[in-house]
Amino acid sequence: MRKHMMVLAGALLVSMLIGACSSGGSQNTAVEAVDVKQLVQGFSERTVTANNASISSKELVVTNANSKSVSYQLPEDEFFVSIAPYIEHTHECAIHNLTGCQGELANKEMDVYIEDAEGRTVLDQTMTTYANGFLDLWLPRNQKYRITITYDGKTATSEFSTFENDKTCITTIRLTDGPSA
Repeated sequence: MRKHMMVLAGALLVSMLIGACSSGGSQNTAVEAVDVKQLVQGFSERTVTANNASISSKELVVTNANSKSVSYQLPEDEFFVSIAPYIEHTHECAIHNLTGCQGELANKEMDVYIEDAEGRTVLDQTMTTYANGFLDLWLPRNQKYRITITYDGKTATSEFSTFENDKTCITTIRLTDGPSA
């Protein structure tokens, strides 16, 4: 019941924000009082809903059922990337759709290790994928990273970067029993 109330409250918040920030046009910029990172997390946790929500390297665009959109600028120093490790099934993606992308491994606990181009550890922790099968990360912009993910005896290592126009949706990291590339 509490989760249902949170979803309704989140949906109402998004509707009010879109309604308040829309003045007849199809896309407007929202007021800065919105915590975009918290809003993204709400979509990932499925406590906030909208007709569509996609996140590029620059902005989050949320569209309600009336096709009114509002865009939120992302932090200047942080880059959002959502990663869906997989074993059997994946999909092609470049710009993460918070309301549509679905990864194979939903609600799974994984060990995630990330280092930067100089070999410094950026993240080393156990994380749980959201119900959409993705791990959401906010990392410093304009960097190259190497990620290693371990789940259920399987491992994958891959590289990605956080430069302008880089992918915010990574669905190409396949977990295998053997050595990863």
